[in-house]
Amino acid sequence: MQLAPLLINNRDLAATGDAQFDCRNPVSGEVVTRAAAASVADATAAVDAAAAAFGPWGEVLPAQRQHLLYAAADLLLARSDRFEAAILAETGTTAAWARFNCQLAADILREAAAMVTHVQGDIIPSNRPGSIAMVLRQPAGVVLAFAPWNAPVLLGVRAIAMPLACGNTVVLKGSELSPLTHRLIGEVLRDAGFPPGVCNVVLNAPEDSGRIVEALIAHPAVRRVSFTGSTRVGRMVAERCARHLKPCLLGLGGKAPLLVLDDADVDEAVKAAAFGVFFNQGQICMSTERILVDQRIADDFIARLTAHARTLTAGATDCPLGSMISAEAAERVHHLVADAIQKGASLLVGGEVSGSIAQPTLVDHVTPTMRLYHEETFAPIAAIIRFDDIEEAISIANDSEYGLSAAIFGRDTLRALQVAKRIESAICHINGPTVQDEAQIPFGGLKASGWGRFGGKPAIDEFTELRWISVQTQPQDYPL
Repeated sequence: MQLAPLLINNRDLAATGDAQFDCRNPVSGEVVTRAAAASVADATAAVDAAAAAFGPWGEVLPAQRQHLLYAAADLLLARSDRFEAAILAETGTTAAWARFNCQLAADILREAAAMVTHVQGDIIPSNRPGSIAMVLRQPAGVVLAFAPWNAPVLLGVRAIAMPLACGNTVVLKGSELSPLTHRLIGEVLRDAGFPPGVCNVVLNAPEDSGRIVEALIAHPAVRRVSFTGSTRVGRMVAERCARHLKPCLLGLGGKAPLLVLDDADVDEAVKAAAFGVFFNQGQICMSTERILVDQRIADDFIARLTAHARTLTAGATDCPLGSMISAEAAERVHHLVADAIQKGASLLVGGEVSGSIAQPTLVDHVTPTMRLYHEETFAPIAAIIRFDDIEEAISIANDSEYGLSAAIFGRDTLRALQVAKRIESAICHINGPTVQDEAQIPFGGLKASGWGRFGGKPAIDEFTELRWISVQTQPQDYPL
């Protein structure tokens, strides 16, 4: 068992009254992390520390901020074994997913370092004689960052890297399901040389979430909120931010469709579909949840995909797939399958659930009457839907409240591009899987999948204030 204290002002702190909560391994049920359970006073102290550090941090030279971010990237990779052990213990996922998290998180820190010198302004010609009009981007203040458990390193780092690069200070509110993993991110930044108060980590017991979140968002020093998680919780965070007139950046859920057109390379489509559906047990916002396949090639594609899925197994150790985050999450797979079959669908493979382990599952002939058609599953299960023509395929793909990622397979790439333009998703890949991520590319969703963009130059807009400053260079005339 590991201990995870709060990290405030670069100091390891117990919560008020030494309050703690336990994080259990989803497979064994054993306590793997005992974390500090912050009170409202503790959460407030974290924001106060970030607020006190904001002024000095905003004055740090760009080259110094770059140096610290690069140092953090190197240190994170050097400690990847510690991160891997924490992720496996807390979430039950696979070592491959843990290593992917660490590598992409390091890339995100390096990309944030590269963006430091892109926080730029402009000179705009003024219509007033003797006036110089400048538009500047300046740090916003304290950024409150919420990180989820499913990709705890890369999404935890993504939540804070660009805010820090822009000159903000941060409070990272770690997930109750991966507290040690998120705490390790704070340790990396501290040990890389970030000054006290620049990055603080708050952990809380599940039953205290509502009070802690409300106190953090309401704190006057918090000027931006960054949230990645479920659409249900994201709506609640957005409502709280709206009450306090605070801009928020939301990365929410998805129901990604993969369209297999009649001229697709079936082997490539099968590989991409299997990866998109089953990687990290389907617990990725971009996971392929709906496979739309042209009737003319459906039988061939489905037979090959089913055969591929049968080679994959989920288990606690030495398996391509790992555990889901909880037995309750895995049990939901059983209920979705039962509902679909009762309404006329066909189970092709999988459906078995044992504790928190859910086997790879494919369900054919899914229709809008079934829960599997509409609901985000966040599990290793996909709905297969057949279509007769491209217009029907586009209609089905857009028949969702979500709009994060999508994919299209077809050898005629110009035709596939025309289809991609009509898909209501912020991300669409042609002849590639729905699950893709690169540190330098803006990332976000449409519709119920969120608003705003993480990564790249657009993220600078999210974490800075745009200001107009003018300088009068000669005496001015006034009407009064």
